[in-house]
Amino acid sequence: MASSRKKCGFFECVQRDYQAVFANDPAARGFWAPVEVILTTPGFHAIFLHRITHLVYRMGIPLIPRCLSMLNRFLTGIEIHQAARIGPGFFIDHGMGVVIGETAEIGENCMLFHQVTLGGTGKETGKRHPTLLDGVVVGGGAKILGAITIGRNCYVGGNSVVLQDVPDNCTVVGIPGRVVRRDGRKIIPSSDHNLEHQLPDPVIDRFKMLENRIDELERALHTMGRQVNLDPVMSREDSSPRGD
Repeated sequence: MASSRKKCGFFECVQRDYQAVFANDPAARGFWAPVEVILTTPGFHAIFLHRITHLVYRMGIPLIPRCLSMLNRFLTGIEIHQAARIGPGFFIDHGMGVVIGETAEIGENCMLFHQVTLGGTGKETGKRHPTLLDGVVVGGGAKILGAITIGRNCYVGGNSVVLQDVPDNCTVVGIPGRVVRRDGRKIIPSSDHNLEHQLPDPVIDRFKMLENRIDELERALHTMGRQVNLDPVMSREDSSPRGD
């Protein structure tokens, strides 16, 4: 499991998932909040059904876990593979469109928003999905792809695409994902190459190439302009009569 703490039982995990709703969802307030959470919170429904599905999967029973996973997806709009390992205190806010892959591992007290993908990058075998350590928060629409590890207490910004490991206590944003803050301090990209993930970005590379080309053309035009201005002067000098 992504967490180093003692593994909890089924009912303890469900209890902590239930408590996580109140800890993370500002809408879960008031006298009727406990009933509303149980009846109307798809994120809680999804993790509760996954706990049951994962338990059946670990028993080695064929087909039924997959069917339960698809039922979970149909009811909640959240797709969690039956083999995914998820620690207690897990919360999915809104949840529609969330996808958690087969070999994904999620630690304790993690939180995902809608349309988050914990997916793979191709047709690899074995461990091919991300590992989220304790306390990770992933913003809406973010994609975390491949067998990478997101460190403890990290924040992944909405719509980011993360393809590399991230150290503990970092904030990651952008496409591709880059560490912009660590331990509360802003990261200057050129100051720490270990934190600046040097990933290929074809869009930025293309812009840089165009900027370089524009600079070359401007220098060439400037040189041509100077030659055009000098040519008439040189022509007049050549045509003027010379004394013997």
